[in-house]
Formats: sequence, structure tokens, C-alpha cells
Amino acid sequence: MAKQELFEHVSLQDRKSIKKYLKALTSGIGNGMLSLADNDGEITLSPDGLIRLNVSVQRDDQRNELHIVLGWTEEDDEASSDPGTLVIRAD
Repeated sequence: MAKQELFEHVSLQDRKSIKKYLKALTSGIGNGMLSLADNDGEITLSPDGLIRLNVSVQRDDQRNELHIVLGWTEEDDEASSDPGTLVIRAD
């Protein structure tokens, strides 16, 4: 059985910092190599092939949560049912 690794980082950041992290993530995805690290650990990922994108939002009164999950396998991945094109606007 393959070794399971877990990396998790939770902190409060301003929008400028979040933008910097998102740019680093998109660059790493484009280059096929992501490295994430903090004081508790480090993990390196090699995204390639088809990548599953899961976007969800939860809104309750004053609390908002945006979850973006990317997933891929080390082997060739077949596309699952196509839910249509995702549209994200920054109006």
C-alpha cells in the first residue's frame, strides 16, 4: 500500500497575500510542479494530465467559504461526466 502524506496550512491572510499564493499555484500547475511548505512540513506535487476541478461555495449570514479542490492521479485519467463550462468573473 502506498504511503499517505498530508499537508495542511490554515492561517488568516489579506487579499494581496491570497492573490500571491493563487498566482504561485497557477504557475506551479502550468509548470507541472508544486511545492508547499510551512514550519510543520513540506510536500511536492507533480500535476499532469487531466485534473479534476471541484468548486463550491457556502454562504451563511456573514460567513463565506470558497473551496477549490484539484485532483489527479499519477496514471492517465479519463474525463468523468461533463457538467458544462465553469464561468468565474471578477466584476
